[in-house]
Amino acid sequence: MKTKTILSVALAVIFLSSCAVIRPGEAGVKQTLGKFSNKVITQGTVVYNPFISKVIKESTQTNNIKLFLSLPSKEGLSVNSEISILYRLEKNKIPSVLENLGRGYESIITSVFRSASSDICAQFFAKDMHSGMRAKIEEEIKISMGENLKKQADGIELIAVLMKSIQLPLGLANSIERKLQAEQDAMRLVFVLEQEKLEAERKIIGAKGERDAQLILAEGLTDQIIKTRSIEAFSKLSLSPNSKIIITDGKAPLLINIDE
Repeated sequence: MKTKTILSVALAVIFLSSCAVIRPGEAGVKQTLGKFSNKVITQGTVVYNPFISKVIKESTQTNNIKLFLSLPSKEGLSVNSEISILYRLEKNKIPSVLENLGRGYESIITSVFRSASSDICAQFFAKDMHSGMRAKIEEEIKISMGENLKKQADGIELIAVLMKSIQLPLGLANSIERKLQAEQDAMRLVFVLEQEKLEAERKIIGAKGERDAQLILAEGLTDQIIKTRSIEAFSKLSLSPNSKIIITDGKAPLLINIDE
């Protein structure tokens, strides 16, 4: 009875040890006598011979390698930065990655990044890493890394290289801050001058319009029009019930000098 129990337990242990469960977000590759199978298992249970085989499981999700590095610049300065390298393994090419790079492929990715970042960053000034040029630097590092990784193993997809928490040398950071402040002051002064210029132009246009209106009015006041307007005004005054005194030069009422 004891023998049967022991045998049953032994068989159960052997069976359990010869099974591997591949969960969502993982992929498995069977390795038999050191050789990787070309078949990639993406989900489910895999049965294998534990004496000669094993199942290597790798994540197919996006992974993040974080680094804290001092990057060189074109002028020879050192710029400290936190780096994130986002990558994932291509499912069908996992056997190639494991065969050529082994399970420590992340150290290879890190080494490739160090080389690529040094070459690319040395082509840019330190201030470029803290400006709109940063996206270009990140993209060029990513392209350089992709080319170098493909020479060693095809199957690592680089998603992005992100430079974060960039710390410029103190003297340079202060110089950039002063320059930005000066640029902002200059832009503010240009804005004020533009406003003053527009206001002056508005006043000139207004004065010119008023002058033109006076000239047009003066040109239209002929002797006949003046006489007509005088008669109309005199007629209206005559209709008023109040007493009034009309002063005239004998030619036109209301002291209107029509000879000038």
